[in-house]
Amino acid sequence: MTEIVVIGSANPSKLQAVQMGFNSVFPERDFIFLTAEVSSGVSSQPMDSQETLIGARNRAYNAREVLPQADYWVGLEGGLSTLNSGEGSLAAYSWIYIVGKKNAGFARSASYILPEKIAGLIRQGIEQGEADDIVFGRENSKQASGGVGLLTKDLITRAELYAMAVKLALIPFIQQELYLPVEGNK
Repeated sequence: MTEIVVIGSANPSKLQAVQMGFNSVFPERDFIFLTAEVSSGVSSQPMDSQETLIGARNRAYNAREVLPQADYWVGLEGGLSTLNSGEGSLAAYSWIYIVGKKNAGFARSASYILPEKIAGLIRQGIEQGEADDIVFGRENSKQASGGVGLLTKDLITRAELYAMAVKLALIPFIQQELYLPVEGNK
């Protein structure tokens, strides 16, 4: 039986991350991956972990509203946090939120520190993807390897960074007996 996974974004790197995560965790299953452009309900550049998590959760549930016949709905939201390390460094990461028919799971990706050249543009009100493009002379990099790809020279792409968090967010689906069903997911 083929299962349907809906990603609450049309971003190709987010789609790739979800495909990588689901296919790695459940190699014996067949999936159809669909995208739905839905609202995160948060600012276009979330500036703390809680807002980013809420954005990912909203995307997952909004995707379920759009395509309720699916088996899984996934929200991915990239965010930034200011670290109180004395320098006011900005850490970039994402939250992944996965809703199933009976339960849900969520996880945060690893984070990385933005160089001041990019962080300064963000503090002026520019979204990270646009700031990355300005500094690296690119166009729409967040649809490709993302800021992490640009900074690591594609040693780690946005899809790879997010795929690990997708796998972690799938833990409640791997270990269902250890996790309680989520209300409203029946």
